Amino acid sequence: MNGVNLKKVIDYFGLKELTKGIDSEKIKILVPDINRPALQLAGFYEHFDVERIQVIGNVEWAYMQSLVEAERKKRFEKLFLFKIPCLLFSRGYEPDETIVKMAEEAGIPILVSDKITSDLTSEVNRWLKVELAPMISVHGVLVDVYGEGVLIMGESGIGKSEAALELIKRGHRLVSDDVVEIKKVSDATLVGSAPDITRHFIELRGIGIIDVKTLFGVESVKNTQQIDMVIQLEDWNKDTEYDRLGLEDKYIEFLGNKVVCHNIPIRPGRNLAVIVESAAVNYRQKKMGYNAVQELYKRIQENMKKGSEEE
Repeated sequence: MNGVNLKKVIDYFGLKELTKGIDSEKIKILVPDINRPALQLAGFYEHFDVERIQVIGNVEWAYMQSLVEAERKKRFEKLFLFKIPCLLFSRGYEPDETIVKMAEEAGIPILVSDKITSDLTSEVNRWLKVELAPMISVHGVLVDVYGEGVLIMGESGIGKSEAALELIKRGHRLVSDDVVEIKKVSDATLVGSAPDITRHFIELRGIGIIDVKTLFGVESVKNTQQIDMVIQLEDWNKDTEYDRLGLEDKYIEFLGNKVVCHNIPIRPGRNLAVIVESAAVNYRQKKMGYNAVQELYKRIQENMKKGSEEE
């Protein structure tokens, strides 16, 4: 894990730096969690998560203010012996110059946020979990179709980009073409995005590179999207028996998470964009409790029952 440099955290959350002499670019955050060091400030240092961002909230602040200056200095002095990445004060609280100087000498940044502690910790946690999530890169095209993230995969030259372009013309949004970076942000959620260098670009054989954002407008692109479904394109093979009912869902696995996958055979005359749209709508229906296969089966059963009663 490469980590996130502290400067990026400071810029994203608009934090105030009190220790100006410390280069936050060189400090890496490696753990996607925060710690409130109330027990540590009280003197208990067993099981101390030193790699986490340390947040001083209302409780910690009130406790330290209840101590005499010499004792308060002693408590912070001991805390700074541990190589914590930073000390973040919420609610706009700012320590006195003595504490700031001690932190600077120890190489520990002192940061300040105006947010209340609960909001700050939840936002930092959520953001760090995304930034530090395990990631892989796959060959494919990711498109937002009716709010569902559809990852189109298949051999090079099979028509993934062309299908994405047609979907964009039909009002859907491109996330990434050619290379999709997939992050596992939870045990149930995969989020896809494009590498910075190729974001909003599509490669079309015979034409070259096109800028989707410039050609179709900002409403035609999106930076990130949860991956809900995979469409696997493959050349049509008359000897292969393809699923015609969809009785059982098939899955593909990324980073330990399973995603519904449909194998779509390609042959002249098939409108891929319409097929992808239909697959996305069908997936939404299933999420909302309606299953077309089950409905068909129910009708067949009722028809058979009706026929037997008539006999």
